[in-house]
Amino acid sequence: MTTIAVGKFRLSSRWLSFAMLAALHLALLLGWQSSLMRPLLLLHLGMFLLWQPLWRGESKLRLSGAAFIIAMIMIAVFWLNWWLLAFWVSGLFALVGGRVFAFHARWQRRYYLLMMAYLLAILLLEIAPHLFGLPTLGEVIDILMSYGLPMLLLVMAFLPVERDQLEGEQAVDFFYILLLFALQLLLLLGSLAFMTLVRIDYLEALLRSIFIIAMMLLALGALWSPRMGFSGIQALFSRYLLTIGTPFELWLKRLAEAAQQEQDPETFLARGTEYLNEMPWMSGLSWVSGRGHGKLGVPSQHRIEVYDQDLSLVLFSNRSMPPTVLLHVRLLARLLGHFYQAKRREQNLREITRLQTIYETGARLTHDLKNMLQSLIALTSIAREQPERAQPVLQRQLPVLTQRIELILSKLKSPQAQEDAVALPLGTWWEGLRQRYQHRHIEWRSPENIGNLAIPVALFDCAADNLIDNASNKRLREPSITITATLCAEPFSLSITDSGSAIPGAVAQQLLNTIVSSEDGMGIGLYQVARWAAQSGYRLELSENLPGKVTFRISRAGESAG
Repeated sequence: MTTIAVGKFRLSSRWLSFAMLAALHLALLLGWQSSLMRPLLLLHLGMFLLWQPLWRGESKLRLSGAAFIIAMIMIAVFWLNWWLLAFWVSGLFALVGGRVFAFHARWQRRYYLLMMAYLLAILLLEIAPHLFGLPTLGEVIDILMSYGLPMLLLVMAFLPVERDQLEGEQAVDFFYILLLFALQLLLLLGSLAFMTLVRIDYLEALLRSIFIIAMMLLALGALWSPRMGFSGIQALFSRYLLTIGTPFELWLKRLAEAAQQEQDPETFLARGTEYLNEMPWMSGLSWVSGRGHGKLGVPSQHRIEVYDQDLSLVLFSNRSMPPTVLLHVRLLARLLGHFYQAKRREQNLREITRLQTIYETGARLTHDLKNMLQSLIALTSIAREQPERAQPVLQRQLPVLTQRIELILSKLKSPQAQEDAVALPLGTWWEGLRQRYQHRHIEWRSPENIGNLAIPVALFDCAADNLIDNASNKRLREPSITITATLCAEPFSLSITDSGSAIPGAVAQQLLNTIVSSEDGMGIGLYQVARWAAQSGYRLELSENLPGKVTFRISRAGESAG
């Protein structure tokens, strides 16, 4: 429940409104002949100024506001009459009605509904009979003012007090206010028209007016929603509200075009704010983001602040905005913030993708270097242990190693270059692989007619090196195992098989899907090869994992090896 500071005291808006109604009731109960009526009405006016939801009661009063208050006091003192009271109570009823629908607390809403009922009863059964000069209702009015309405005020006073989420906020719907005020005037003037033209008493004229207004509201309610092919007034009215004062569709189109053209988030934000500043009701704006800030136009006293994560927007308007335009402003600012955050996420994804590409390329090059160093170690061991065989082996292997070193150097110069650009016929690559590993005691199996299928050299060199090295490391622990390299042409596949122990089940499930720690170094190399193969249209899999037969196979994605 909203509280208002008055000097050292804090009064709730509910008790201020109750005191306002009590002062009005006492003034009307005492009548024109009492000298206390005008002071009570001034007290009622003062309570209204403290309670009113149009501006904050604790805010500093400006010169224009002070002049308005003084004018109201002068009118209440010198030009007070029943017509003025009728318009005042009608406006007060409309103001309460425009606020009651904003409350969510049940008892708070019921309190304001009873407040509307009290004001309506005062207007129709106390002010209107005096306004129309109806002395026959004097006894009914006296009973109502002495017993009926005071009981209603007591019921309002003893309703439970609830805190509502609108505490500290001013919530007024001016459309409801205008609608309720127009209905009040229509009810009063309609009753007067019936009394004058048809020559009936006030209560019958009031009932006829209420009936006609009820039928009119029912008809509008039936036309509000679509019926029998008719789109309904609701669609037309909503379309009007969504386009009032704001070229929404044009701005949204320009914003979408900027989102497609601009990749940099800050450049997009600058263009979006320029488009937003071109709105007819905007005088300027400023923004602050995590990577910069800017300002456009001229600041004003009417400002709207919108926050979206690390983006802060402050919009300045030429005048105070009605609720509909304010809704549009917040919607446009939210859309701009949404597109900006999407651009930020796109940029982060691009950076992550670039870093991931560099990381994967570096990991592959590291394994290539490791494999070449192991080949060099094998060559030096042959040269040391079997000098008579060293020269022909070196003549065959050194050109191959030189070619691979040049390929690695080219990748270091351009990490994001296409690695699968170099291709060789399958037969040529297979023969080079056999020569490179002829000293490893590997059994080679291939068909007589291999064919001239072109394969990516870098991928298959990396895959074969990793698989053969892993099997050779396994042979150090299990010296009796055999290693077999099998090439199939139709359907195409390359398999590396060892006759050692099976890979543990927990490791086998994660081996090609993530990085796995292993004493043989097996894990990160196979993970990188599996990802590389998938990106190139191939598939690396652990096709068999049995004691005495552990097989890794690389084949085309979507094909099954025979």
